[in-house]
Amino acid sequence: MNFSIIDWIIVIAYLLLMLLIGYLSSRNNKTAEDYILGGKTMNPFMIGISLFATLFSTLSYLSYPGEMIKYGPVFLAGILALPLANWIVGKFLIPKFMQMNVKSAYEILEIQLGTNTRKLAVFFFLCLRFLWMTTIIYATVDIAMVPILNIDRSLVPYISIALSILTVIYTTMGGIKAVVRTDVAQSFIMFFGLIMTIVFVISQLSPDQSLLNPSVYAHWGSFDWGIHPTKRMTVGNIIILILVIQVCTAGSDQMAIQRYLSTKSSKDASSSYNISLWGGGLIKILLAIAGICVMAFFFYNPEIIENGGTIYDHADSLFPLYIRVGLPPGLTGLITAALLAAAMSSLSSGLNSSSTVILEDILKKRKKKGRQAPSDDKSDLKLIKKISFILGILVALSTFFLPYITGNLFDIIQKVVNLVVAPLFVLFFMALFVPYATDRSSVLAGVFSLAIAILIAFFELFGISSLWVTTFSLVGGITLGVLLSFIDNLLIIKRNNGGKV
Repeated sequence: MNFSIIDWIIVIAYLLLMLLIGYLSSRNNKTAEDYILGGKTMNPFMIGISLFATLFSTLSYLSYPGEMIKYGPVFLAGILALPLANWIVGKFLIPKFMQMNVKSAYEILEIQLGTNTRKLAVFFFLCLRFLWMTTIIYATVDIAMVPILNIDRSLVPYISIALSILTVIYTTMGGIKAVVRTDVAQSFIMFFGLIMTIVFVISQLSPDQSLLNPSVYAHWGSFDWGIHPTKRMTVGNIIILILVIQVCTAGSDQMAIQRYLSTKSSKDASSSYNISLWGGGLIKILLAIAGICVMAFFFYNPEIIENGGTIYDHADSLFPLYIRVGLPPGLTGLITAALLAAAMSSLSSGLNSSSTVILEDILKKRKKKGRQAPSDDKSDLKLIKKISFILGILVALSTFFLPYITGNLFDIIQKVVNLVVAPLFVLFFMALFVPYATDRSSVLAGVFSLAIAILIAFFELFGISSLWVTTFSLVGGITLGVLLSFIDNLLIIKRNNGGKV
């Protein structure tokens, strides 16, 4: 089945709606602070939905059904980690952030530790979000749009550029208000489209094509309930992974912290995070159900799988393929819009937060250092819009050079997208929870943490699974940072006491 005129109308209408929201939001932006924090008056519910939509990107929307199809429901065990993550973030992290009168999260690191730690954090964050945005756009077009639209893969970079430019336009116009409002609209599209897919695929299965047929799940094998760093996926492994990822992201990522600071109080910020966390858990369950339904559909209709092979071989591509061949006109367009929504919400948030960091942590600091005249609100607003636009173009162009990473999409997320998550949080852990931490020890801890992540992700250090990248790099970085800070303080005491400790 080809992409119909009705489908195109729905997708185009969605894209025009995003531009309209961006334009309407732009009229309320008078200063750079309005653009960055929305005047600190944003609704907690909308902020929570926005944070969910931002962090739950197309990578998740596409990878979870593929993960379910290929390996089974073990990854759903990560939901068990959410209550603990919610308690840690709400109790220990958000109150500390809300006490600080900052625009960029990385100002906190300079206040608590020093300039070098802040510089390293800015470098980590920009690398993290640049890789993340590039991977999202490329994966959306290559893994989703190519099979849905049935187009040649040589067009992937060009479609990626067009999608990026469109997102850049509404993000540049409206700032954080446009980002949040479009995220809310995109979230409802994602949920509704996914529910409709589940309902429709179940209705297509005949009475003798049961979802309870054991043969459908025969390739899953048995589940491992333990904790094994050298195994790819066990129940214990995924619980630890999700807990670490949630805490590290919520406690160090400008995209998350910027949203906390856009609310009025710690209570509102915690409520927003709670909404985001459980929204992600709910859609993960829906995506798992969708994965099972799509798996059953192709199990009973294997002749539809393109280029032959089994459901195991084509796990990542089956969900997009079903959208094209299994859904009626109109619903195909709606799901396509949902996939675009997931990508555009993440890209818009990444551009807004990255441009904020570049303005506050790089350009303004250089102005102060050079003793130039302080910039006014209007010039800052123009500058941050230019930064967003240029950054968006760079993300689009980088899809031409995205290296090939082995593994399914879920593995790629751990190897590339989450590579710097723990090293960045190590810096915040040192700043917020180690009273005697020093600037030098924190920098060395962050670099050591990144080295561990790279060794595990790309060189398979000691045979450790890529799903343990974040956990091992976090523990290694914090351990070294605490030890070095202790030594630094002993040396300081020794110098102050004339060589005696």
